[in-house]
Amino acid sequence: MRFIQAKSLLTRWNGMNLYRGCMHGCAYCDSRSVCYHIEHDFEDVAVKANAPELLEDILRRRRKPCMIGTGSMSDPYQPIERDLRLTRRCLELIYDYGFGASVITKSDLVLRDIDLLADINRRTKAVVQVTLTIADDELSRMVEPGVCPSSRRFEVLCDLRDRHIPTIVWLCPFLPWLTDTDENYLTLLNWCIEAQVKGIVCFGVGLTLREGNREHYYAFLDQHFPGLSDRYRATYGNVYNVVSENNDHLMASFSKVCGERGILHTPDECFAYAAAFPELQPRLF
Repeated sequence: MRFIQAKSLLTRWNGMNLYRGCMHGCAYCDSRSVCYHIEHDFEDVAVKANAPELLEDILRRRRKPCMIGTGSMSDPYQPIERDLRLTRRCLELIYDYGFGASVITKSDLVLRDIDLLADINRRTKAVVQVTLTIADDELSRMVEPGVCPSSRRFEVLCDLRDRHIPTIVWLCPFLPWLTDTDENYLTLLNWCIEAQVKGIVCFGVGLTLREGNREHYYAFLDQHFPGLSDRYRATYGNVYNVVSENNDHLMASFSKVCGERGILHTPDECFAYAAAFPELQPRLF
């Protein structure tokens, strides 16, 4: 872990990453890709120590409130957040200044802040987005070793449901010949239905691989599933978008079920919902 003084914080889409790198160790993580120019070891997380100060300066000067997002590149609730509390401090500022929050995470540490998220949601809007990829906990712990297994994330979704905090699930990636099965897909989808999620982001049944994360993923396969990386190379070569042979029928089922249940299920719909700041009624004095 290293501490840095960031020069800027929010992207033009009002997103922020308080940490650069991640300790979760997910085998498929796209954020390892060379194109993101993380010069240090990915698990040696760079901490934007001055993030709360930068955020407060931005929020104080903004004339119109909006949704502030975090977690698109690095999980805001990775283990070091338990002590550093950068995410917590930023959420407190978001609440104090009347903005909204959208958080993407795989960690049950988000429940530490459930009261604060509920307060934000009562005043403006809070959305928690949770990644579900692998229903089998044993495989989940292997592929995503530094974070709670998917069954625990399902419990997190239910806790958020019970506090009336809207949720979106990232139902991806699916790993060809490992998790791209009807059984895995149906279990995860049924969890989403039971948790009454607002939307599901699914880019298709497969994953993305490019320089940096491809080598890391193949090293994982070589360690745990000898010979499988050769099958990937033979089937997919060096393509970026790796599409499972089960994609068509699983995606057809996904669209049908979500449509029948009224679940937002295109990326554009989900992103628009998460980014939309509510129209607030004027206060009467």
